[in-house]
Amino acid sequence: MGTLRGTPLPVELTRSALRTFRPQDAARVYAHPRPELSRLVDRGVLHRVAHGYYIVVPQDQVGRPWLPGLEAAAAGIAATIYGADRAVLMGISAARLLGAIPRALANAVVAVPRAHRPIELSDRRATVRFVLRDPDALDAERVDTSLGHVLVTTPEQTVLDLARRPSLGNAETEIPAAIATLYRRSDPGRLVELAKQQRLVAALRRAEIWAGVQS
Repeated sequence: MGTLRGTPLPVELTRSALRTFRPQDAARVYAHPRPELSRLVDRGVLHRVAHGYYIVVPQDQVGRPWLPGLEAAAAGIAATIYGADRAVLMGISAARLLGAIPRALANAVVAVPRAHRPIELSDRRATVRFVLRDPDALDAERVDTSLGHVLVTTPEQTVLDLARRPSLGNAETEIPAAIATLYRRSDPGRLVELAKQQRLVAALRRAEIWAGVQS
């Protein structure tokens, strides 16, 4: 069993998608994962983000106070359940990673192919919420985070999703400004195309009102 240089952490664990894994994923390394993972948390090389979910601390952050971004952590948790290519950050989480919501949020929203209960984080007061959607049907792109590249809905898709469900994630006060910002960065033709494909024309009209655009 190899270890990461300078730490007692097995290299196998660092290869997990978005550096995130569950105790059952560590069973290939440890016969009794939970006590070993607790030991690694105490040594500062693992971060316990939620009950049953661990993140490998970046090498340059070992021994320092470190907290992964909420959106990256949510993507990592979802990746352990569904696979990295089957979870897409959407709504307010996409808006935040795309720079349209400046303040930190207390909820993250992930589009996934199967239903899942919300997961409360243990390292802060925040919740990961899962929305049942076909990831392949979403217009998405890859965005870099501290944990690696994650799938995030494009500005056009995010505009439509925010306008469709502005209360999703409990950040309603941020939605009008976020939509206006992302609308200015969107391709108008692509917006119309997606709205028609996904039957979100009404959401597009609401987005145009918030963005101050005449339809």
